[in-house]
Amino acid sequence: MGTAHIYDVIVIGAGPVGENVADRAVAAGLSTVIVESELVGGECSYWACEPSKALLRPVLLRAEASRVPGLHPAVAGPLDTAAVLAHRDRMSAHWDDTGQVEWLASAGIALVRGHGRLTGPRRVAVRTPDGGTVVLEARHAVAVCTGSRAALPDLPGIDTLRPWTGREATSAGKAPERLVVVGAGVVGTEMATAWQGLGSRVALVARGERLLPRMEPFAGELVADALRAAGADLRLGVGVARAEREPGPGGEVGITLTDGTELRAEEVLFATGRAPRTDDIGLETVGLTAGEWLTVDDTLTVTDVPGDWLYAVGDVNARALFTHQGKYQARIAGAVIAARAHGTPVDGTPWGPHTGTADTVAVPQVVFTSPEIAAVGLTAAEAERAGRDVDVVDREIGDVAGAHQHTPGYRGRARILVDRERRVIVGATFAGPGVAELLHSATVAITTEAPVDRLWHAVPAFPTISEVWLRLLETYRDGVGHVSA
Repeated sequence: MGTAHIYDVIVIGAGPVGENVADRAVAAGLSTVIVESELVGGECSYWACEPSKALLRPVLLRAEASRVPGLHPAVAGPLDTAAVLAHRDRMSAHWDDTGQVEWLASAGIALVRGHGRLTGPRRVAVRTPDGGTVVLEARHAVAVCTGSRAALPDLPGIDTLRPWTGREATSAGKAPERLVVVGAGVVGTEMATAWQGLGSRVALVARGERLLPRMEPFAGELVADALRAAGADLRLGVGVARAEREPGPGGEVGITLTDGTELRAEEVLFATGRAPRTDDIGLETVGLTAGEWLTVDDTLTVTDVPGDWLYAVGDVNARALFTHQGKYQARIAGAVIAARAHGTPVDGTPWGPHTGTADTVAVPQVVFTSPEIAAVGLTAAEAERAGRDVDVVDREIGDVAGAHQHTPGYRGRARILVDRERRVIVGATFAGPGVAELLHSATVAITTEAPVDRLWHAVPAFPTISEVWLRLLETYRDGVGHVSA
């Protein structure tokens, strides 16, 4: 296969996770090459976080502004969908990774474009776009940062439907007149919110009885109310029995649900989960199974391969499928790789080995629906399943003055879970306009294990939505509103 190009570190995948692993390795003085088969910058930059939030921001802002006195007539008309899509294109850099490539060069990170596959310990072969092969060898480490992809259901004929996944939903050039969304998780609810607001008639189909089933029930209830108020058709408790697209480029999709009803639409989005991008990266050459999630320890080292040279960082290890968590893991992995390369005990590195807090029990998440949902740590149901003895403390966010300054008639709810024995917060969920900015304080409270008696002295500014923190802690202190988990 030719002479190998030797580097200290090889990173497969140039999304935010791979970029951060490479950046940390180079900062530690290690020569590093990154391999990418698509666009440098990855899923988040071009098909997920950035474009989806660009689509959602105008929709959410209009929903809030429509309730503010003096603004309603100014925002009553439809959104300028073309302008929103143009902004989305700018936020996605028009699907051009030139800027990201320039950053790699400025950081001293080498780039090889093409599809990388392991061919044995510390060796990677890259099939380049021109049909050639570049052989790479790592002195110290190979980091797999290939992320995840949309998982389509096992539905007969699904390949003939030309279905949307998250990628098509965030990069579409126009709003379909009618859109069916299958799935009630984050992608499904966010894209239903976005396209309903941009002029599509959306029907959302979900097997479960509520939206956002992994979050507190009140979160999904508020989002469902808002979607229905916006005109969306929610079909809960049913699945897709079969679907078929009419022939021809403009053919509609006919969908038969398990209750016998039928839907028709220009497009159908399947937001039904994620799968690891590990099916064709040569895992079998190092004793692993292609297509599976990779198991790692707290140093992000793959546990089923001897030698402490193979790392799996970000979505691919299934610990926490969020860009911010993947970047956090990348900083740990980069520090661990550098420590081992320099012969430093791993316990002495700035980032690791970590305790698992940040990607197990304190994972923050924002769902950019109307209203926003922000959560970190355990839900009440998770605490019950785990046998945790907690107090569940609820307050209506609309009870605080800052909420009404933000949006008159504010609808929203806050919940914290307090460990009864240790008197520390182990979970928090906020639902309502603008609650995303409440989340970091909850994350800090959980990760630092700050006693609630101490948190009571962290005074929120008046009049802001964050005053709900004071109300929650007062409720806990006074023994009012506790609900046994």
